[in-house]
Amino acid sequence: MAYDVIVIGSGPGGYVAAIRASQLGLKTAIIERESLGGICLNWGCIPTKALLKSASVMEYINHAKDFGIEASGKHDFAAVIKRSRGVADKMSKGVQFLMKKNKIDVIPGNGVLKAKGQVEVTAADGKKQIVEGKHVIIATGGRSRELPALKQDGKKIIGYREAMTLPTQPKSIIVVGSGAIGVEFGYFYNALGTKVTIVEFLPRIVPVEDEDVSKELEKNFKKQGIEVMTNAEVTSVDTSGNGVKAKVKTANGEVVLEADVLLSAVGVAANIEGIGLETLGIKTDKGRVAVDKYYQTNVPGFYAIGDCAPGQALAHVASKEGIICVENIAYNEKKYNHQPEALDYGNVPGCTYCTPEIASVGFTEKQAKEAGYEIKVGKFPLSASGKASAAGHTEGFVKVIFDAKYGEWLGTHMIGYNVTEMIIETVVGRKLETTYHEVLNSIHPHPTISESVKDAIEVAYGEAIHL
Repeated sequence: MAYDVIVIGSGPGGYVAAIRASQLGLKTAIIERESLGGICLNWGCIPTKALLKSASVMEYINHAKDFGIEASGKHDFAAVIKRSRGVADKMSKGVQFLMKKNKIDVIPGNGVLKAKGQVEVTAADGKKQIVEGKHVIIATGGRSRELPALKQDGKKIIGYREAMTLPTQPKSIIVVGSGAIGVEFGYFYNALGTKVTIVEFLPRIVPVEDEDVSKELEKNFKKQGIEVMTNAEVTSVDTSGNGVKAKVKTANGEVVLEADVLLSAVGVAANIEGIGLETLGIKTDKGRVAVDKYYQTNVPGFYAIGDCAPGQALAHVASKEGIICVENIAYNEKKYNHQPEALDYGNVPGCTYCTPEIASVGFTEKQAKEAGYEIKVGKFPLSASGKASAAGHTEGFVKVIFDAKYGEWLGTHMIGYNVTEMIIETVVGRKLETTYHEVLNSIHPHPTISESVKDAIEVAYGEAIHL
């Protein structure tokens, strides 16, 4: 059977692209070798949030007295893991329903590009078939990146998959890398009573964030009992004993850390090997598939989106890339009435779901200065927020950055309770090219933590009311 669009991979890039293609009248098939929903639904975004919720509930119980409530309890690690897997399974079944609803053919197996318009699919039983399609979208996603000194064995040196399905809770864990994956798992295990040590090669944790956010998270993590080592590199790991012994090079010399397991959380590598790119001469760059603004590769009829393409390795980026890609295909096929707008990678929100949460978009203060802007900066501590005080979460702040000359909203950086739900105001504001004036003239509901965005802008412009 010939298709208009074949999508290889069913993560948040692939399955969203397939649905949008079907909506636009393109006959669509999706090829998936594991579970529908990809890493995000099965091993990433969704099940980790379920784990973090369990950790949050445990923290509430431990601090119940702060709310005037007597409560006690202990966690069942296996049940926590089981709940997380149940949430993931439910979401994957939801994608199955969406495939049927949108009349998308799901072809189980491993897809390899063979020729123009042809993908060879090998099923689990080894049977092969050729699937033909005019447009082929590569959405093969990514996996846990491995460092030479940290070869994962799945038992003592683990990646994110094993970290969310360990059979028993480790008494101690070393987390190498302090990006979103590292700090989320660090928070989760610490909240359940595991001794956690985070080792970061760069001078500060969550290094892509604004420097003030990094300082605030490190302060909070240390308060929670998490050991944080920056400017530190794991040079070797000995797994011959019961646990692991990691040699760590620091500014003050070498130290040896011991723990039950070591989690390697040093980023994501794209799944581009063995899928036929070389056969067709599809170009890659720095381990990703090279594409134009509509995700077309150098070979006509082949596209790449999500973690295997050059943009940020985020689920919401993959989804939007998939939509733009198929809308452009439909436009060229005269099934869509306008060419889609290219994605602005400078206005992509990033969220990290440890406690306190982190959310950011746009320029950091340092980036804005380096770009030549004269800036106005406002910072509102959540200790001054009535809603945050009532919620018992006064840690963190909202920081806003504006261009002093025109009032353009350059960036927002938040750390604190529920801030991942608040960053969208800045994203939409920046998309609409709003200025501080429009935001201050928009009434923010009280009491909310989100009104702290307005409060921070008031600080930036010398109009602070609540500080």
